[in-house]
Amino acid sequence: MQIRKLLLPAVSALALAGCAAGPDHVSSAPTPDVETSPFLSAEAGVVSSAPLPSDWWRLYDDPVLDGLVADALAANTDIRQAAARIQRARAQLRGARADRLPQVGLTASAGYGRTSEAQTLPGQDRDGGQFAIGADVAYEVDLFGRVSSGIAAARGDVAAARADADAVRVMVVADTTRAYADAASATARLRVAQSIVGLLEDSLRLTRKRHDAGYTDGLAVARIESLLEQRAATIPAIDAQRRAALFALATLTGRAPAALPANIGERDVPLEIEAPLPVGDGTQLLARRPDVRAAEQRALAEGARIGIARADLYPRITLGGSIGSNASSLGNLFTGGPLGFVLGPLIDWAFPNREPVYARIEAAQADAAGSLAAFDGTVLVALQEAETALSNYARSLERRRILTAAVQSAERAARIVRAQNREGLINSLDTLDAERTLAEARATLADQDADVSRQQIAVFRALGGGWSIEPENADEQG
Repeated sequence: MQIRKLLLPAVSALALAGCAAGPDHVSSAPTPDVETSPFLSAEAGVVSSAPLPSDWWRLYDDPVLDGLVADALAANTDIRQAAARIQRARAQLRGARADRLPQVGLTASAGYGRTSEAQTLPGQDRDGGQFAIGADVAYEVDLFGRVSSGIAAARGDVAAARADADAVRVMVVADTTRAYADAASATARLRVAQSIVGLLEDSLRLTRKRHDAGYTDGLAVARIESLLEQRAATIPAIDAQRRAALFALATLTGRAPAALPANIGERDVPLEIEAPLPVGDGTQLLARRPDVRAAEQRALAEGARIGIARADLYPRITLGGSIGSNASSLGNLFTGGPLGFVLGPLIDWAFPNREPVYARIEAAQADAAGSLAAFDGTVLVALQEAETALSNYARSLERRRILTAAVQSAERAARIVRAQNREGLINSLDTLDAERTLAEARATLADQDADVSRQQIAVFRALGGGWSIEPENADEQG
């Protein structure tokens, strides 16, 4: 698979190397088949090849939305959890780096006891105090890459945690924008539903007048009343959807529902960008998607763990020394007589049974292969989601164009029918059909306006949100 060229050299080199440490991190380049190619579903007039800005929600030019996104990024609980996971990974990286440093230990003891008669010199008291103090220093010589591989793996874990946090931010920004758009669309749909009810009320008054004048029967009045009640019944459902969107906004921004500012639900027109959406190309997509970056870093980390396992095939060499003193009294503890020291290397080597080591290497290689497969799958899913979102958005715009034309036709038909009804040229069934057709067309168009907003946000989310990557800390790079 061509997309494996992103990582295959680094991971394979480690898997096949004799005893070297895991691979150094290398920046991956997109594969040739997606490097410069535009999206298949990128239609002219709908999207453009301009890069997606990192603060894409500002394209809507809505200060209320900008404030909500800022609040969500600062207070959302999912983002706070992701930040905690980064801190944990950084702590583990510091622990791995500490293996490069000498390990120093201090010991001290004091007690009272009796020595055996065989160990006691003539004339000395067998009972008495026993005091000891000592210091040990050990430094592992990383000839076979165990320490450096551990650091590389921990560094990959930190980078993956950071990419995961970016993915959470993308999700939170998209969900916040979507909830705000849903609230605005619901308000707009409420306005449309109320206007439909108003028109049907006017039609009902006219029908009742004709009924009172004897020009139509009671059945016509009942049918108009039924249609009016059906349309009026949609208003509570739409209002419930609006309230649910506002409650979701409160949670996303770290607030209780009662603490959400009142002006948040004032927008009564759908949230939409009328200009072609900037979407970039395949190269920018793979560089921007946090889940792709996270999968890459996990594959590199698993590759480094092969180096950790391979290092166990070779001796672990530690340079160390110790100094200490034992005495029967504190006064003699620091004199030159009882003071002693030891310097020299320590070799630790599991031999000749190597099967457990080979088993760990094979397990590490399997984990690396699984991570590489996960990376492949993540890239493919990213491309699939981007193409699907772009296609759905284009089709949503097309459907709205058709529905807009349908509403215009229904409005013309309704005007004609109302005029003919006033003059008594048509019966009540024709009037009812025209009113029902117009009501359904307007309600469907309002729903489609909401769908266009949702599909726009889905495009931004599938593109990785355009999230600007926070620069790495200096202590994560070495």
